[in-house]
Amino acid sequence: MTMHSRRVAQKLNFLLYRPFLTCGAKKYVSREYGKVSAAIVDELTSALGAENVSTSVAVREHHGHDESFHSSKPPEVVVWPTNVELVSKVVGLCNENAIPVIPFGTGTGMEGGVLAVQGGICINLTKMDQVVDVSPDDFTATVQPGVTRMALNAYLRDTGMWFPIDPGADASLCGMAATSASGTNAVRYGTMRENVANMEVVLPDGRILHTSGKGRATKKTVAGYNLTNLFVGSEGTLGVITQATLRLYGIPESMVSAICSFPDIKSAIETTVQILQCGIPIARIEFLDEVQMDACNRYGKLDYRVAPTLFLEFHGSEKTINQQVTEVGFSSGDVVRENGGTDFQWAEDEEERKRLWQARHEAWYAAKALAPGCTAYSTDVCVPLSKLSEVIVESRKDIEAAGVKGPMIGHVGDGNFHALLLAEPTKPDAKQTVISLAKSIARRALSVGGTCTGEHGIGLGKRMFLEDELGAVGVAAMRMVKRAFDPNNIMNPGKVLPSGDDDREDGESVKLQ
Repeated sequence: MTMHSRRVAQKLNFLLYRPFLTCGAKKYVSREYGKVSAAIVDELTSALGAENVSTSVAVREHHGHDESFHSSKPPEVVVWPTNVELVSKVVGLCNENAIPVIPFGTGTGMEGGVLAVQGGICINLTKMDQVVDVSPDDFTATVQPGVTRMALNAYLRDTGMWFPIDPGADASLCGMAATSASGTNAVRYGTMRENVANMEVVLPDGRILHTSGKGRATKKTVAGYNLTNLFVGSEGTLGVITQATLRLYGIPESMVSAICSFPDIKSAIETTVQILQCGIPIARIEFLDEVQMDACNRYGKLDYRVAPTLFLEFHGSEKTINQQVTEVGFSSGDVVRENGGTDFQWAEDEEERKRLWQARHEAWYAAKALAPGCTAYSTDVCVPLSKLSEVIVESRKDIEAAGVKGPMIGHVGDGNFHALLLAEPTKPDAKQTVISLAKSIARRALSVGGTCTGEHGIGLGKRMFLEDELGAVGVAAMRMVKRAFDPNNIMNPGKVLPSGDDDREDGESVKLQ
């Protein structure tokens, strides 16, 4: 860090702390979190009904972990509000009593975002599960937080519209907004950040905010600060998302899926880059390395060639798709075959396309099946396309040198890839080896101008990299935003921002499984 940037960061931190200074002490630091007393449980029960409040150990344990590598940290109480007014009441009560609040959707996160590191109250939003409005003429749908991606698309089936953002899991749409999820279709349709038009958010003091104004969902606006995108990716640290207005797309006239294998990783990635350089509007380009393909064959009883493989999908009219397929080279022998692509398969029928994509969709479970009883750590780096081949190849070498089973997959059309690192229970120190590998992959991505997280978020697991990526000034500015919205630090504490002298939680107390 330069001397200038250090001074700017110190000035920002002074401005940041000043509202919390009293007689030289930081009130924010000294105030302890409150516990959920019997009186508060009674108040919650009175407001929500006994069926919507639980202190059961089994229920709390279920809400104390996600799909990540982190050990469980259960909340003290779980509640199921059925409308935004009840969410507001719960959050306001927590704010008055300095009780942590942890929003919970489907629990499919990958970075420990729902762990209750300081206890508190988990707000399960699955009972708010209505599609509030669909406007095909405006290409928008408004949903409550309990609506999942697949449920919305089933609801839209007869409208000719769909919501294409597909992170793999059938995640809740507001949870996807909270983590700025993306997935397999991002190369054409973007991420949640580009596809959320408006949100209803309960702020930490219980007030209800509409980020783009109540009922507004225009294609664009320059009215004030972009509050919508401030909350997209905030991971529950600034408020509870209770409604989202999403951008829809017309269902393509035709969809064609294809796969092909390559002699090595470099050939597969260079094919990806060349396809994008040609300006072909491809919908999906997914990469699976030879280790992952072998795992998928074993798990799904498939017979694909065990080699680096690309899965592709084309959307459009029959005429435009034929043109895309020809330009990519499956018909004319251009891009794919020039890079050594072979074993080409393609499918137009929906069932055939699902069969073709089965390996990609089962990748997580297939990888874990390579080492029964293992714990799995999914890395999530994203790098410039010019560095993608280099970073994947070097990461593959590191994984093999460490003796770790680590299949690799990637949304390579936007430079994002994952190594699914398996800590085998029979191997001493396997967990620490996996953690070290994950850190080295993240640092390699940062060193070439990439990011430590392309879609899973920072959560609990990647806070250590945030300052390396954004700089001290960037983190200080984020702390200012956090304190402006949440001065009592009740919203999902211990997530996103690096631990520091302003934290009331011990960031090192949460151990990886």
